[in-house]
Amino acid sequence: MKSFDRDLVGYGQTSPNPKWPNKSKLAINFIVNVEEGSEYSPLLGDKKSESGLSEVPGGRHKENQRDLGIESIYEYGSRVGFWRLTSLFDKYRIPHTYFVCALTLLQNKEICNYIKKSQNDICCHGYRWEEHYKLTKKKEKNQISKAFNLIQKLTNKAPRGWYCRYAPSENTRELIVQNGNFLYDSDAYNDDLPYWVNVNKKKHLVIPYSLDTNDVHFKLPSGFSGSNHFYEYVCDTINYLYKEGAHKPKMLNIGLHPRLIGRPGRIVAVEKIINHIKKLDKVWICNREEIASHWVCLLYTSPSPRDQRGSG
Repeated sequence: MKSFDRDLVGYGQTSPNPKWPNKSKLAINFIVNVEEGSEYSPLLGDKKSESGLSEVPGGRHKENQRDLGIESIYEYGSRVGFWRLTSLFDKYRIPHTYFVCALTLLQNKEICNYIKKSQNDICCHGYRWEEHYKLTKKKEKNQISKAFNLIQKLTNKAPRGWYCRYAPSENTRELIVQNGNFLYDSDAYNDDLPYWVNVNKKKHLVIPYSLDTNDVHFKLPSGFSGSNHFYEYVCDTINYLYKEGAHKPKMLNIGLHPRLIGRPGRIVAVEKIINHIKKLDKVWICNREEIASHWVCLLYTSPSPRDQRGSG
């Protein structure tokens, strides 16, 4: 029988104290997914058009046929939604992280220059917005290298993190570590705190992501139907974690897509969430690289068996 290579225990009942800055009860990271222009399209040599995370269902077009409706909806994200969202964050001075597909930076020089000048960090979201579990190991290795190199070339920033479209392959984490340029990956949804794993005898950091406090639910049949649903769910999550944080501080991801949350009827939820957070006095709003750096420092300043827990 094959070995059961999963960790179902994690930190268990004794999760570590992350010792967030200023004794914060909760660390919150807003994430802006920058994918528009790297999605599936015959214009990029694909046999199919994109079918995911759009206002209309895709997958109805013939092979090699462009879906102009999907393309136009994705363009809303880069033409309007990105600027509406970043303007809001700039207004309230909210740190955030860009999950960037490298090819998007070539397709939109204005967004590229904005991210280049921004004080916010970049997590590499692939060379394109594609499923890595469908790639051969050789192709995946090449795509990871191309993605890192292109983002660094265009922004003068070395992305320290990695996150696939939805799910990694069984080779992804090994290839990320082998690449040598990444401090962490976020290809996990299994915890409310970062944790260490051992990959080929090397210690590697995982900062889990979240798909529940994420605007993807606007496109699911059983998901959010309006801004209030999103606002209420995220704020309920914040309130519970904040209460829990009196004894066991945690981390919260809020994932956003410009083509979804960037619509005027939805972005009001983000502003309400920001105002709600500002009423709490022990919250650390941060970017992902700050969380990674903090966790590395925590390992060396107050190591414990649970802090260093890792799996193969």
